[in-house]
Amino acid sequence: MTDQVKDAPEKVGARAPADSFQDLLKIETVEVPAALLESTETYLGSEDISVDRYTSREFFDLEVEKVWRKTWQVACRENRLKNPGDYYVYDIVNDSIVLTRTQSGELKGFYNSCLHRGRALKRGAGNCDTLRCPYHGWQWELDGEFKSAPCKWDFPHVDKQNARLPEVRVDTWGGWVFINMDERAPSLKEYMGVLPSHMDQWKHEQRYVSLHIEKVIACNWKVAFEAFIESYHAIATHPQLMPFQGIDNSQYDVWGDHVSRTISAYGVANPSHADLYTEQQTLDAMMALIGVENGPKLAPGQTAREMYAALNLPVANEQAGEDFAGRATMSELMDSTLYSLFPNFAPWAGHGTVITYRHRPNGDDVDSCIMEIFLLTRYPEGSESPPDAATFRLGIDQPFSEAAEVMGAGFANVFNQDGANLPQVQKGLKASKKGAVTLGNYQEVRIRHFHQTLDKYIYAR
Repeated sequence: MTDQVKDAPEKVGARAPADSFQDLLKIETVEVPAALLESTETYLGSEDISVDRYTSREFFDLEVEKVWRKTWQVACRENRLKNPGDYYVYDIVNDSIVLTRTQSGELKGFYNSCLHRGRALKRGAGNCDTLRCPYHGWQWELDGEFKSAPCKWDFPHVDKQNARLPEVRVDTWGGWVFINMDERAPSLKEYMGVLPSHMDQWKHEQRYVSLHIEKVIACNWKVAFEAFIESYHAIATHPQLMPFQGIDNSQYDVWGDHVSRTISAYGVANPSHADLYTEQQTLDAMMALIGVENGPKLAPGQTAREMYAALNLPVANEQAGEDFAGRATMSELMDSTLYSLFPNFAPWAGHGTVITYRHRPNGDDVDSCIMEIFLLTRYPEGSESPPDAATFRLGIDQPFSEAAEVMGAGFANVFNQDGANLPQVQKGLKASKKGAVTLGNYQEVRIRHFHQTLDKYIYAR
């Protein structure tokens, strides 16, 4: 893949008449990480995008062959494969991969298919001594070596050399386990570009999953993914965020083919709504989102951004077992800094608890997908990781509000608003007379970047 970014800042959409995110960094009182100071402001064109990319079976089938079988994608957290014998099954469309932790501690990934009659070897997750097919009892070691079969005398043509389980490539970053079915793909390190150098300072490997929501949504996987790589929709979809989130001036960045980012500042009113709210009202709205009524009052001259960062600091300190005072920016303690790694992995940056999203097709259905929300919470270095939270699953007709008990009513409402949009987007795309979608030059540049990278895979020879 080659980088074809077009630098034409004059074609980037005009910003709202207020401080940009970079201006907010200028009032930080501690050193700002270099990653936050980067701003790419890239123009990638203004052409419409065909709706067929979201609705066509033919395009979906191309994605299976050219994207899902060629890219690095997150399968699970390393905590799922902590001990020898642990296994985890990752399914993507019709491919199924069983990951194992061998007795020597190595991570391995195999096609989840018995070499005898094809039955899936495992489902879900668990711990085992061998990979044993439940159908006829053929067995493999955790490292993929063929072990035994009942009535072995009837299979003189099967031996350890020709009956080893076919492997996929496995690597890790930030506590996540990645797989790639393409033997010729670049290494994970090369594929990730700038993402590790930006993100490693926030220690995603030193976190556990404190919440995991999995929801089936009636839309193409790209429709759902794109809703979370732009903040523009929040103005109409999430009006309750306008008192405390700088949506108009969100910063959008792209690097190479695989990495992009949105940063939306918290603790400041949206620029086009700024005259409607006082600093206290901004703070009160933020506290209400997390279920706190009658929250703290600002001192004279104190900003909502300063207060909210101060409230988050001791929480981040306790989680990490570190003292971030004097070295953590307000941005790292509160802002929405959302990266993405093509095709479907979207981790947040910062201290304290952060969100990660993953979107993938729901089996081989063009018109539905699985959206996952992970909350990753730090734990002190040198201590044992707490156990990951159980997965809370929501069906296609269950709103996020049914998960309010585990994720909080305020956040459940935000995701409900997104969940109400997405099936209607899919319906509207199918009904489109225009046959195309139109993107903003700046606020939706990450979507255009995503589709340009998608094309490089789809049309690669």
